[in-house]
Amino acid sequence: MTSVESTPGERRTKNASPFFRGLKRLGAGLFSMVATMFGLLLVTFLIARVMPIDPVLALVGERASQEVYDAAYKQLGLDQPLVVQFFYYVRDVVTGNFGTSVLTARPVIEDIGRVFPATLELATLATIIGVVLGIPAGVVSAVYEGRWPDQIVRFIGLFGYSMPIFWIGLIGLLVFYGKLGWVGGPGRLDIYYEDIIPSVTGMILIDSLIARDWTIFWNAVSHIILPASILGYYSLAYISRMTRSFMLEQLSQEYITTARVKGLSETKVIWRHALGNVMIPLITVIVLSYANLLEGSVLTEVIFAWPGLGNYITNALLSADMNAVLGGTVVVGLVFVGLNLLSDVLYKLVDPRAR
Repeated sequence: MTSVESTPGERRTKNASPFFRGLKRLGAGLFSMVATMFGLLLVTFLIARVMPIDPVLALVGERASQEVYDAAYKQLGLDQPLVVQFFYYVRDVVTGNFGTSVLTARPVIEDIGRVFPATLELATLATIIGVVLGIPAGVVSAVYEGRWPDQIVRFIGLFGYSMPIFWIGLIGLLVFYGKLGWVGGPGRLDIYYEDIIPSVTGMILIDSLIARDWTIFWNAVSHIILPASILGYYSLAYISRMTRSFMLEQLSQEYITTARVKGLSETKVIWRHALGNVMIPLITVIVLSYANLLEGSVLTEVIFAWPGLGNYITNALLSADMNAVLGGTVVVGLVFVGLNLLSDVLYKLVDPRAR
């Protein structure tokens, strides 16, 4: 048989195909991210237009004259067609201009930069608690399927899903703060410790460590430990349930049976081989749980007077401060998109097959 050699152009195309495939995947990811953000901006823009709140009255007040009202109406661009208003809205968001908060009289972007580190600190600590306790609990539950350790873990998870978070928060404050005095009360610090150390990151635990002020550090720990534990409990319930499900699937695979036949210890089989494969999909679970805590800790922040993003959006909504509400909503959407992108990157780093 005669062999047909490929031409130089065909060889170049074949050798360059991984590069082009990488560009294609990158382009698809960027397009998906841009499309998601465009949809988020469109939804928030339409919500602002259908809400029964007059942004002009919120700006000038109900006692303003008609001339002042008309001038503010034109200044906000509300006399323009909706397409033009949406264009200006996207332009402002891209440049970080969310308008001025009626509640604080400061730019919304500055308010968000001030309150978001508090939410980030709380959600990060809660996620750490959920991961450190949830993954081992899920592994133990899967290994002892149907026996008492499994029943205990499943009951703890079910209780975490069933109890309203505001009820657990109030009971926690009553018992551990009001009765026992084991933890600090609402807020991030006792009032006489506020504004003592310089704000570097906005997260008091880190800032106090940078300043080496151990008194403020332990005071901050006493305030954050209860709300972080409550949020961490909900994260634990979700992560343990998913870990159990993933582990049960892996423990029934043939490679686990082969490893046991080869004489590997049960500890190595479970914690190295099975859990190693479980960590690949579990990364997505952990990242999404973290994202949910960043935007879903509203009730916890309100109960504990935690000056975070959720509390800020709630107060803005009650005050009809739509600039602050929409700005916070857009930031939450950006967090979700960014964490989903991080999840994809981590997935490919952990699993070589995804690369």
